[in-house]
Amino acid sequence: MATTAESPQPHTGRHAPLPVTVASWAVLVMVIGQFALIAGLPVMIVLVGAHRSVRDRAVRWATTLLAVAYAVPLVVWLARPDGAQSLSKDMHPVFAALIVATSAAVIATLHRSRTRFLPAH
Repeated sequence: MATTAESPQPHTGRHAPLPVTVASWAVLVMVIGQFALIAGLPVMIVLVGAHRSVRDRAVRWATTLLAVAYAVPLVVWLARPDGAQSLSKDMHPVFAALIVATSAAVIATLHRSRTRFLPAH
């Protein structure tokens, strides 16, 4: 099948696996629901899964930004001797908003990546 100028790129079969998509939604829900420490596992799933399976650079950049946005308050919480009992209570609301925003950006780039590489019918 020849690719024309108006049709999208051919399907490569290298879009994000389902666990990456589910984990990116889980990060968003867990941080909003005050389970920020447990959200570390989905952040790792998103980061590793996207970097191993997705060719789209925008997805890789978004997942890296999500991991960094999550790591900063986690490291601050672990390094503080007088930190709160949970990461959710210790995290500044700006960091929570940043994590939620970057998680939404990951979801959007995953969706864009999936629709961009689907074959035209």
